[in-house]
Amino acid sequence: MILLSELIPKIQDHQNVEVSNEKPFQYLALSASKITEPVCIFLDSEKYVSDIKDNVSMVITTKEISKILPKNQFGICVTENPRILFFDIHNTLKNDIRYIKDKFETKIGEDCTISALSSISKHNVIIGNHVTIEEFVVIRENTIIGDYSIIRAGAKIGGEGYEFKRTDNLITSVIHLGGVRIGRNVEIQYNSCVDKAVYPWDETVIGDYSKIDNLVHIAHAVKIENNVMVVALSGIGGRTVIKRDTWIGFGAIITNGIEVGVNARANIGSVVTKSIEDNASYSGNFAIEHQKFIRFMKNISKGE
Repeated sequence: MILLSELIPKIQDHQNVEVSNEKPFQYLALSASKITEPVCIFLDSEKYVSDIKDNVSMVITTKEISKILPKNQFGICVTENPRILFFDIHNTLKNDIRYIKDKFETKIGEDCTISALSSISKHNVIIGNHVTIEEFVVIRENTIIGDYSIIRAGAKIGGEGYEFKRTDNLITSVIHLGGVRIGRNVEIQYNSCVDKAVYPWDETVIGDYSKIDNLVHIAHAVKIENNVMVVALSGIGGRTVIKRDTWIGFGAIITNGIEVGVNARANIGSVVTKSIEDNASYSGNFAIEHQKFIRFMKNISKGE
């Protein structure tokens, strides 16, 4: 278990930090994260106070928000910029064995076809049986690939995601310590990129039988369920959930942190900024229900 009071002295540029009722935690997490271990979260807005779960043992927040939090339910760390302190603590823990994943030698299953021109980390990769990995594929640590899956040439699996925090005149990168889990019979085609999750307890997931086309970007901690098809040039923002049997059309953009329902469609060129219901079809920029979009376009063409 980890104590904030051990870590804060190691972090530069954080003054006037006050810790009260301190309690140990196992991981850092966002307030809405689904995790059972004791966690430390940050709050820089009152609207997320209701999201605090029973497993939260420490909250990093502002002096103003601390006044409305329940007393003695968890420890409180008061600082001027909770978000930046939170991610600075995360970066500080990058080599701490209490926080990061255990290290092991990479394991490769039977009857795999792996190009000599691919690059696979020597540690923390598990490749199942009958897997195909083509030339110039890069597979980073903390990646699991299920049986019969195919990774086409040029794909990058398990790399650092795009997570940066702006502080005054600087931009600080957030180290990614999570993983990627690819199911059975998945195909990831040419030059696509699947980023690993930020937190060590978390993974970016691609479910069984899902198919990812060329030049697709799947950001950190995305959860794609089984039998999903993602067509070329699409981008899926971090922490998005794509439910089973869904179709993401050519060049669609799915913003971060939303949910696309079961058997839904985000059609060609859609810019999806809110969750899509089960069995719904959305089109347009910004995307709306497909039939509404068609009526809207017809009205425009008539000059109405």
